[in-house]
Amino acid sequence: MNEISIEQQKQLLVSVATDRDKTAFAAIFSHFAPKIRSYGLKHLKQEANAMELVQETMLTVWRKAHLFHPEKGAVSTWVYTIMRNQCFDILRKRQATKEDNYSDDIWPIFEQKLVTTSDDPSNEQLNGELVTLIATLPKNQQVVVNEIYLNQRSHQELADQLGLPVGTVKSRLRLGLQKLRLHLENDDAY
Repeated sequence: MNEISIEQQKQLLVSVATDRDKTAFAAIFSHFAPKIRSYGLKHLKQEANAMELVQETMLTVWRKAHLFHPEKGAVSTWVYTIMRNQCFDILRKRQATKEDNYSDDIWPIFEQKLVTTSDDPSNEQLNGELVTLIATLPKNQQVVVNEIYLNQRSHQELADQLGLPVGTVKSRLRLGLQKLRLHLENDDAY
């Protein structure tokens, strides 16, 4: 593939912005996609995430081409800024998913412990043991774990109710779940 000069990049992106020129966009895509993929592999460590970064970045370039001002800078600077922002979004989404799914690591341990101590595990027994276990947590973590898992509140609802930022609620939840997991794993060791 031939390299596209800085001036040609500007002309192509202006064509995308003013005429929705698909051929110009294809040339920009072909030029930047391999570079974005390489950046994605380095920072996101997975091919699927790197390709998501390419798609999201280039989709944003297509949709927001009209916001590019050739007199203010290079196309590459503009595209790479979009790329970095998209990369941060993917990392934030991955972190949020990891925190949201952290509880999934606890339930199998808890249910296995319950199954091995009882021939007929019921929801009532599961909830009773869970409430007892949650009571061992610090008060602020108890409240969060109880409200989210036993009362089915969303993170946002609980944050609003407690007058806290959502991030604080998630942090307390994560810490509480870590302690519960550690407690359950230590119980299994005996």
